[in-house]
Amino acid sequence: MSVASSIPVKNIWRVFAITAAVVLAYATVLSKLGHDWWTDENYSHGLLVPFVIGYILWSQRHRFARELPQPAMLAGLAVVAFGLVALWAGTAGAELYLQRTSLIFLFAGTVIYFWGFNLLRLMIVPLFLLWLAIPIPAIIFNKVAFPLQLFASRCAVSAMQLFDIPVLRQGNVIELMPLGAPETKKLEVVEACSGIRSLMTLVTLAVVYAYFTYPRDNDPGSGRSWRGMLSNFKTFRFWRSALILLSAVPIAIFTNALRVSGTGILARYYGTKVADGFFHTFSGWVIYVVAFLMLFGVGWALDRVGTSDARSEENEKGRQAALQNVVPNLQGATGGSEL
Repeated sequence: MSVASSIPVKNIWRVFAITAAVVLAYATVLSKLGHDWWTDENYSHGLLVPFVIGYILWSQRHRFARELPQPAMLAGLAVVAFGLVALWAGTAGAELYLQRTSLIFLFAGTVIYFWGFNLLRLMIVPLFLLWLAIPIPAIIFNKVAFPLQLFASRCAVSAMQLFDIPVLRQGNVIELMPLGAPETKKLEVVEACSGIRSLMTLVTLAVVYAYFTYPRDNDPGSGRSWRGMLSNFKTFRFWRSALILLSAVPIAIFTNALRVSGTGILARYYGTKVADGFFHTFSGWVIYVVAFLMLFGVGWALDRVGTSDARSEENEKGRQAALQNVVPNLQGATGGSEL
């Protein structure tokens, strides 16, 4: 039974009514969110997230179809009501983040209402991707970005000192003397160079990469319940995905610090102009590629470890099976000699 066919024909109008109501209620929220994705480079990856979510839903449609609908109407209505209250509170308080996250609760509650918690379990990754695409509040953004700016500037100063380059740091501002320059120049590690942009993008990519390379059971009925899902926490597959996701944070911070350090060293020999224009943009793309390759390298290394562990486990099972076959044969041979 497919997900679409699990709704009675006479109730199809309810689906269209709910869809129309959601579009009407969130028209302003979605338009502002799309505008932020288009104008804010820190969240420009959000433009691709709806397409990624659509591809996930389409590619996994057969898994969704195997799920038997078990509607939880009261729980679904409660989650939907919570989302609408959050939308009202966000609108009344002019808090965009609360308005936008309420959409996630609305989607989750709708899934629970029509299909139940088992289908919601399969929707966790798409909903998580949507949450990652929502810009965080400015107060939290600044609390994260400024320490990253300071860390990148410290790394740049340390790297320049390794090359015996005289340098002075004041907060996130690096002062140095380019060769041939009559006076010192200043390099400011601004918010765009904090690395939070690459951090947001790389975490999203890590979720997509871990999801599509997640080893799945051949048994179509395995892990359908929440109890089966909790048992997955003990498996290598879960920890592989968790490590890939967690590794995105240090990789993004390290590669950004590497970019700022390289810019500072080149500014010594070629002037501070290397921090602007083509080189700045080109180095950003190079660092993105390096970060992606490092992330894929983490997944490759984890796969090698998992393969070796699986082979060791299979060999151990083979030895135990051989011993179980040998012992009865020895007992039979011993009994025969006594006769």
